[in-house]
Amino acid sequence: MAVTTAPAAWVTELRDALGADSVLTDPDVTASYARDQAMLAPAGTPAAVVLPRSTADVVAVMQVATRHGVPVVPRGAGSGLAGASNAVDGAITLVMTRMDAVLEVSPEDRLAVVQPGVVNKALRDAVAGAGLFYPPDPSSYDWCTIGGNLSTNSGGLCCVKYGVTTDYVLGLEVVLADGRVLRTGRRTVKGVAGYDLARLFVGSEGTLGVITEATVALRPAPQRPVTLAATFATTAQTGQVVERVVTSGLVPSLLEVMDNTCICAVDDLLKADLDRTAHALLVAQSDAGGEAAAAEIEALAELCREAGADFVHTTDDPAEGDLLLAARRMALPALEQLGSTLIDDVAVPRSRIAAFLDGCDEIAASRRLTIGVVGHAGDGNMHPTICFDPTDPDLRERAFAAFDDILELGLGLGGTITGEHGVGSIKVDWLEREIGPVALDVHRAIKDALDPDGLLNPGKVFRASVADLAAVSTLSGR
Repeated sequence: MAVTTAPAAWVTELRDALGADSVLTDPDVTASYARDQAMLAPAGTPAAVVLPRSTADVVAVMQVATRHGVPVVPRGAGSGLAGASNAVDGAITLVMTRMDAVLEVSPEDRLAVVQPGVVNKALRDAVAGAGLFYPPDPSSYDWCTIGGNLSTNSGGLCCVKYGVTTDYVLGLEVVLADGRVLRTGRRTVKGVAGYDLARLFVGSEGTLGVITEATVALRPAPQRPVTLAATFATTAQTGQVVERVVTSGLVPSLLEVMDNTCICAVDDLLKADLDRTAHALLVAQSDAGGEAAAAEIEALAELCREAGADFVHTTDDPAEGDLLLAARRMALPALEQLGSTLIDDVAVPRSRIAAFLDGCDEIAASRRLTIGVVGHAGDGNMHPTICFDPTDPDLRERAFAAFDDILELGLGLGGTITGEHGVGSIKVDWLEREIGPVALDVHRAIKDALDPDGLLNPGKVFRASVADLAAVSTLSGR
């Protein structure tokens, strides 16, 4: 998508509106904002990186962009794993990290009002003093931002009990493509006035508007956790435990799984003395508190034993529990030691987890690749990670073929192509296969209504339509 005016004209307008230190055009600097953590997703080169400090700044950016027909790519910390914030050639990359204030914490209403650049962990820390808790916890929680979490509807380790980001959104402030400011949602526990526009923007990956403020629900702080670790010789045993957790009514605060490739990679990195012969490792926690937590974890331990677990260990020591969780959180960095990674994000029904794990093993064997699988067993969201050398053309071709094989496997098991990372730029060809042509038409209609010129994050979620391209062509004639 070409910029329709000489960059100097709109860059000057942006600097006049926001200040020179908020508009960066040095190629060495702009290149550092070109992509997120999906290192193999396509990315362009931004013409300018803009760092707003306020909603008014974002309004000014969108007004300038609309006047000159310049695409805008909203971006948080860049922790995404699907290329959703990857740059577009000649566009503005709008980096929201300077808008990092926790504007309000209301213990009596159990809510907080935050700007999009607030780091997930910083919000947790800010509300902890009031005995409150913001549950969504992506693995990158110590550096990912709330705005990015909202844009991709991030999940995390505790989704099995607490749900995902959208479950905590009460209201949003959003700057639309033409610079108008939309405030949607509420501060009340209940409210059904009009369409639920707030959740329309959650998960929209920056294609419909720029989130500049969020009102989020909080929960009472969790109790001291009790942790379980169990190893298994087969995927069938692992899947049996997950199914029985669901049918028995247990609701642990997290239930995570790692396959043998991940176990060995983490053990190599952390020297954690993990069982390298285990086919799968389950890690679970209960934060129900006191005897209730101990009872819940003991019930889960018994399910593991009945399924034939080789090893079952429980602890109420928070430090030991943190070590076990650290092993899980370090799975991706550990796999990165094996080569470049192509990370998938497939969610399947919990009853099909074992079949999915076995299918990934078969894909790894048939494509002659290393694939490690780690995921949120409690909600069926798996993250198969393909490790390979991208400079080898044959390996690269096989890796991308395996990526598609995994998506096909997930859909065939009744799953979805993304559970929490989003479609971004790396799965645009798969969205229609999952949702169908009618749903894709509805997506396009919503996009056209809110962003008729197709300037917001073009090429993400779904490809530009003929109408989008025609609109940009019209802009070029201004």
